[in-house]
Amino acid sequence: MVDKHSPIGVIGAGQMGSGIAQICAANGYQVIIVDTLPDGLNKAKSQITKSLEKFVHQGNITAVAKSEILARMSTTTELEAIKGCKLIIEAVPESESIKKSILSQLPALLSHDAVVCSNTSSLSITQLGGFYTRPQKLVGLHFMNPVPIMPLVELIRGLATDDHAVETAFEFATSLGKTVVECHDSPGFVVNRLLIPMINEAIFLLYEGVASTEDIDEAMRLGTSHPMGPLELADLIGLDTCLAIMKRLYEGFHDPKYRPCPLLTQYVDAGLLGRKTQKGFYDYTVNQA
Repeated sequence: MVDKHSPIGVIGAGQMGSGIAQICAANGYQVIIVDTLPDGLNKAKSQITKSLEKFVHQGNITAVAKSEILARMSTTTELEAIKGCKLIIEAVPESESIKKSILSQLPALLSHDAVVCSNTSSLSITQLGGFYTRPQKLVGLHFMNPVPIMPLVELIRGLATDDHAVETAFEFATSLGKTVVECHDSPGFVVNRLLIPMINEAIFLLYEGVASTEDIDEAMRLGTSHPMGPLELADLIGLDTCLAIMKRLYEGFHDPKYRPCPLLTQYVDAGLLGRKTQKGFYDYTVNQA
């Protein structure tokens, strides 16, 4: 059972971590957000406040509810603050070395029955379990971006994950109002194995001069009823994240159909990562229609 009297620990205050913290607090959980960078925590608080203000403006929540949600969240740079938490969500950057560093520190802080959920979008849960002395209590819980809006969560069972961890993660995700899709540990899981190669193919179309950025996106919006074109979506996700996932798919399956487009690599090398750098396939320093 997920106890709402026990705080949820969210490690990582980036876009995903802050979104996860917000949805947890909005559903009655006390949340401890941990990040090594004070600036990251300040940005997270600002981002969450801005998101909640938007919900108030839209009439989805009241100003009082906004204040109550913010009051349920605390921030710290000290990992020890999660000591005693029964459920932890690891949402640090998609780097094996960073996740390894975090996971290796958790056993000394958590009880043996605490469940650790990794928000990884492509790393193997089984492999991450090798960095954690209690791999049976590690499960993948992949939220979609933006977390407060997107209704789906992927639940991934690693080779060593036990039923208790899966059941706890499932109950927790559904308590947030999310729909859960369960899958076994496989590169890209379900969503990214389908989505990122589609984005990669759209980049190939641009690379080969088949159509312009705008026309590729317009074709997919109007021709397939996608709410957002693939290149616009790549900018939202982050081109570095798209490239990292494509590389993992390619390495995981050794299939040339997962070869990253050279243009995607060039954009990342140039530091054009999408919305987070204000430039990607679109220029966000100017107003977009």
